[in-house]
Amino acid sequence: MTLAVLSDDQRRARLGARHLLAAPAATVEEVADAVVGLHASDPASVFLSARARLAEPSVQAVDDALYRDRSLVRLLCMRRTMFVVTAASAPVVTAAAARQVAARERAGLLKYLAEGVGWDAARLAEVERAALAALAARGEATAVELGQDVPALLEQVVVSPGKPYETRQNVSGRVLRVLAAEGLMRRGRPRGTWLSSQFRWAPATPWPVLDEAAARAELVRRWLAAYGPGTEADLKWWTGWALGPVRRALAEVGAQQVALAGGTGYVLPGDVDVPEPAPWVALLPALDPTAMGWQARDWYLAPELRPALFDYSGNVGPTAWADGVVVGGWAQRADGEVVWKPLVDVGRETTAALDREAARLTGWMAGTRVVSRFPAPLEKELIR
Repeated sequence: MTLAVLSDDQRRARLGARHLLAAPAATVEEVADAVVGLHASDPASVFLSARARLAEPSVQAVDDALYRDRSLVRLLCMRRTMFVVTAASAPVVTAAAARQVAARERAGLLKYLAEGVGWDAARLAEVERAALAALAARGEATAVELGQDVPALLEQVVVSPGKPYETRQNVSGRVLRVLAAEGLMRRGRPRGTWLSSQFRWAPATPWPVLDEAAARAELVRRWLAAYGPGTEADLKWWTGWALGPVRRALAEVGAQQVALAGGTGYVLPGDVDVPEPAPWVALLPALDPTAMGWQARDWYLAPELRPALFDYSGNVGPTAWADGVVVGGWAQRADGEVVWKPLVDVGRETTAALDREAARLTGWMAGTRVVSRFPAPLEKELIR
């Protein structure tokens, strides 16, 4: 059977349309679903990724969705990474990825506590019950406030004993993170601005339990709708699963093979249409889901550009895009100005369009200063 062929140009056209970069959306929930989930390891990225895809972007719209309407939720899920997903998709993501991550987190926590403070599973369960009861009584609380109610949360573990960087940690951070991973508490509005990661905690009810295999198939269906065509390796990397579950999920959704410049890829059955989006440019933040959507990136990011745009751990910094290709990077200087630098020749029209986008982003930030949590070399250079 002859496979349909999707060229790199066609993949870039699909990316612009499906990731709402060529035609923005009306709501932040549409944005989150269009890319399956927004990376949330850096709180600022959630707001900036949404801003790049909204017709009328506002910090308040994202804040309301997260903390007032709760139509968006934070989950520790794929690749043990924090994502913001819609509440409607949270049960699927939980069953497909988050529940397995939570189980590994609990196993790691028990080892950490046994070695650090001599707790066993019974002692941990006792402290967790007390912490959840204290949170329910308060309605919302910081880790410090819960430590006041449950002193056991303030017990400390010595990390890297004997090393020059030896430090001491309260057990509260790890304990509360596992309770959140299991859906028993959630992150509320942070203390400070939308850039803060000092969240308050609130009680939560775990999401409904779905069949794991069915949920994985549904997550793969959504990924293919947003990111297809992609390879088995892309999907394995993005989900953090072993190859077996990836292949079973692809089979379950009836994924169609297509020919790519880099080998064989997959799309949903019959999904080989290619749109013709209008020309577009975008300034996407660090850890944006589009830049981090595939393991193989040569079709939208030239290999020689990677050292400037990624940190040593593989986290992408702020990127400048034109019609589905990464053409440079950007940063915000101390005075609030957003500046960008081309890393390839993009021509006068694209340069002017990205200059205008940088000016719009400067105005939208309204003096708020953002520095990526994992700054890449080019970002550091531009800030200097």
